[in-house]
Amino acid sequence: MKILFVTLDSLYMYPFIFTYLKKMGPAYKSLAFPILASLTPKEHVIKIVGTNIDSIPYDEKYDLVGISSMTPEAIKAYEIADEFKKRGNYVVMGGWHPSALPYEAKQHADTVVIGEAEDTWPRLLMDVQKNQAKQFYVQEKPVDLKLIPKFRRDIYPKNTNLEIIASRGCTNTCEFCTIAGQPIRKIYRTRTIESVIEDIKLNPRKNFLFHDDSLTVNTSYTKQLFKEMIGLNKKFTAYGNINVLGQDEELLKLANEAGCVGWYTGFETVSQETLNSIGKKTNKVSEYADSIKKIHDYGMVIIGSFVFGFDTDDKDIFSKTDDFISKSEIDAPYPNILTPFPGSALYKKLDKQGRILTKDWSKYNLKNVVFKPKQMTPQELCNSVEEINKRWFKTSKMITRFINTSRYGIIHSKIVLFNNFYTKAKKFNY
Repeated sequence: MKILFVTLDSLYMYPFIFTYLKKMGPAYKSLAFPILASLTPKEHVIKIVGTNIDSIPYDEKYDLVGISSMTPEAIKAYEIADEFKKRGNYVVMGGWHPSALPYEAKQHADTVVIGEAEDTWPRLLMDVQKNQAKQFYVQEKPVDLKLIPKFRRDIYPKNTNLEIIASRGCTNTCEFCTIAGQPIRKIYRTRTIESVIEDIKLNPRKNFLFHDDSLTVNTSYTKQLFKEMIGLNKKFTAYGNINVLGQDEELLKLANEAGCVGWYTGFETVSQETLNSIGKKTNKVSEYADSIKKIHDYGMVIIGSFVFGFDTDDKDIFSKTDDFISKSEIDAPYPNILTPFPGSALYKKLDKQGRILTKDWSKYNLKNVVFKPKQMTPQELCNSVEEINKRWFKTSKMITRFINTSRYGIIHSKIVLFNNFYTKAKKFNY
């Protein structure tokens, strides 16, 4: 069969970043399609295109077109799927959004893959060849990551910087998170360390991103991985939970020695009441400042996200958060508007309460108010987040952050500068 994969993994980014990425060559790419390609028999011909870099080859005929999307990309994904279907191609959709709303996705596809696809993909291919494909394929049990074969890197250009994944799953139960809404995804699993090390060595770039949901779930595994990475002469960033990072100095030391330059972490809020109410009791606001200092002490920067619009948030939350940011020396703070993504407990709750304002999925990008807040109007939430974003990313503050992180190294400063400009470009809307 002739198979086309369509990736929409950068649609939520901003125009100036598109230009930057085109000049620099392919940036971080998802492993989803290289994994599926590795599970595809060799007799099938695979082509992959990215919506932001390539033109979509509608005029070519394919036996199967696979499209994966997250919620902000869903409408565009549906448009692409409709066009391919209209031209007689067999369309398969999967990813976070189709998994959360499979019956909606089915209106635009012949088949929808729900959840992880490693076990269902080979069966789907055989069924398509026999003209016996089902409308839905559901992953019934957690995929054993150790059984996934070597990824097909060759479907991307040679200089592509693929994400590195060592594990899947996060055991937290945050109300607003889609991972917590998927029983299988909550189960933490790891790949063999040997496989991860091989992927890192094969990556053509010096810098890479660990795209694990969190590298701090199983610290024993992560520490062993970091020990094996020492001497590879690579630099990386990763996602981690602030409570673990602040308590485990051995982990921080090994991370630094392995080449870690920064951590992405969800502080979420400076209100302990809110943290308790959304299921993230592991975060302790009283420990935030000490945790940030420890991460800095081990020569790593921290990019922290904050979310506004929880039911417990009143108008004082903005000044309280602003005061914390001013004192904490977070290297790149991310202000986000609470977004009830389909598949999350938050979405189910707000939809049941009739508080969802729109189901225009393109607005589900952490920059638009798509629901009715409890203690302020949608416009007040939007304006307050917009104002706090402007204050956090004044030129003088960005320069200060750049100078402060330069003591760790030029790569640290570049990461901080990029993340600051990335967030400064946000435009919040209602």
